[in-house]
Amino acid sequence: MMDLHSLLLWYSENGRHHLPWRTDPTWYRVWVSEIMLQQTQVATVIDYFHRFLAAFPDVETLANADESDVLRHWEGLGYYRRARQLYAAAKVMVEKFSGQFPEKYSDVLALPGIGKYTAGAILSFACQQRYPILEANTQRLHARLLGLNQPVSDAMSQKRLWQNATDWVCQEQEKPGVINTALMDLGSMVCVPKNPRCDACPLVRDCEAYRRGWVEKIPVVTEKTRYENRHDAAMVVKKGDQICLLRYVSGQRWAGLWDFPRTEIPDGADTESTLRAFLKKNVGLNVRVGKPLKSLRHGVTKYRIRLDCFSGTALSPASLRKQTPQGGEIRWVPLAQLHQYPLSSTGRKIAEMLSHDT
Repeated sequence: MMDLHSLLLWYSENGRHHLPWRTDPTWYRVWVSEIMLQQTQVATVIDYFHRFLAAFPDVETLANADESDVLRHWEGLGYYRRARQLYAAAKVMVEKFSGQFPEKYSDVLALPGIGKYTAGAILSFACQQRYPILEANTQRLHARLLGLNQPVSDAMSQKRLWQNATDWVCQEQEKPGVINTALMDLGSMVCVPKNPRCDACPLVRDCEAYRRGWVEKIPVVTEKTRYENRHDAAMVVKKGDQICLLRYVSGQRWAGLWDFPRTEIPDGADTESTLRAFLKKNVGLNVRVGKPLKSLRHGVTKYRIRLDCFSGTALSPASLRKQTPQGGEIRWVPLAQLHQYPLSSTGRKIAEMLSHDT
């Protein structure tokens, strides 16, 4: 049984109506927000969303921008592939759809960076088409409503979850996007992963997991990723007031971004000699390793990384190559201009440290 009335009443009183992409849900604003929200929390996205829209207020501006400028405004959100796909999709919309968002589902799915969930979200939120959505919060909510005691990633489980999401959204004829939004908010605010607030849930009477006492056991998930520890080292190589930067290319992590030269330090290897060999082979510089500057810890995919940063002096600065062996550009960049370059998140932290030290 689906208590649509109770859900909508709860949403009218408790929903996150203030979110900027909801107060003015044009397709462009909804599209940008949905790409930003992939694997990123709402609270983190809001400020980035405002800055991004200020720089790229419409799809034409975005499509005509330099990719490096797009990446710079994305800097800090991580998962930079999303930004590159957003940029590529903008170009497709300008060239193929006259600067409009396609309203045909198959055309939307064909855009870079858009899958089944994102297509349904944009078409329902901005175009009021009756397409379901299934993301982390609604998947958990639907699994509990159904009492689904099988791993949610299984093919049959996904089929049941998508069907339940479809059944819900098809109840609303005029504004189906409201159903999807209400279910998302209910999952995010009430039907949370641990200690869900079942006493505040408008759908608790029809929740199979609640009836059976399975709420804390659902959703059933497969084994979590096992992370590997990794040791990296980076070097701030100076030539007067200039710093050596290199740019990653397609196929490399952080493609399109600039960074200080860095490399992995294998277990048992000497950090300084490994750094010197890397700089010689990939950048063309003989360097003298200086003092340690900073140690950072961060995560990338399945790795938990300790990044040690060192100062360095180029002994033969004129020998700097124009490109890395992978084809990435190498430059001497004035310290005062580092803020103009899109950097990796750890690269930005190093740059901020350097600016504070000057």
